[in-house]
Order: sequence, then C-alpha cells, then structure tokens
Amino acid sequence: MTEKFDSLEEHLEKFVENIRQLGIIVSDFQPSSQTGLNQKLNFMVTGLQDIDKCRQQLHDISVPLEVFEYIDQGRNPQLYTKECLERALAKNEQVKGKIDTMKKFKSLLIQELTKVFPEDMAKYKAIRGEDPPP
Repeated sequence: MTEKFDSLEEHLEKFVENIRQLGIIVSDFQPSSQTGLNQKLNFMVTGLQDIDKCRQQLHDISVPLEVFEYIDQGRNPQLYTKECLERALAKNEQVKGKIDTMKKFKSLLIQELTKVFPEDMAKYKAIRGEDPPP
C-alpha cells in the first residue's frame, strides 16, 4: 500500500519542481527560451498524466474534507489527526463523567426507595437478581 503513496508522492514532487522551473522561465521570458518553455509545458502534461494514473490505484482512499481545509489554511494535515484524537479523548472523559454520575444517582435512588418502599424494592432486587428477598 505504501508504494502506491510513494509513487504518487514522487510524481507530485516532480510535477511541483517542473512548475517551479516553469515559473522561473516565464518570469524572465526571452524569445530564445521558447524551446525550454515548450519542453516544460510538455513535462507538465506528462506529469499530470502520471498523476492521473496514480489516481486509479488510489480510488478507494477517502480523505475527510477537513484535511483539505487544514492544507488550505497552511496548517499541517497531521494536526487534523492529533486534534481528532484530542476531541475524542475529551468527549470520552465527558461521557465517562456522565456515566459515573448516573451510576451514583441510581445507587442513591435505590437506597432512598429502599427506605420508603422496602417490600417493593426487595421484589425489584429479586427480579433483577441483585439481592435475594428476605
């Protein structure tokens, strides 16, 4: 699987380098550099074709749109994974806190109900298998 990504990365790096060189040629264009310009344009077309071939190998890969937003904002896309994990951990702690609170509430409720309705609560506990009836 990694060789698919390595191949795409290699083609993208070549493409970016060709565009960089093309930008240099265009920024200081002289009629004598027309041949070099045409060559770089052909390399660009070939590079796009190579990238398109890689696309066929990676058609089953999906990337969350938020990753592209990170890239557009100039942020490292690996931060997306880190922040997702941090949000998941925070949500996990929040839910754990709610579960613990509900367990405490249930325990207190059962204690209070046992004081007020001892016979009914004994039957309830017997049905639940928590405590045999006296």
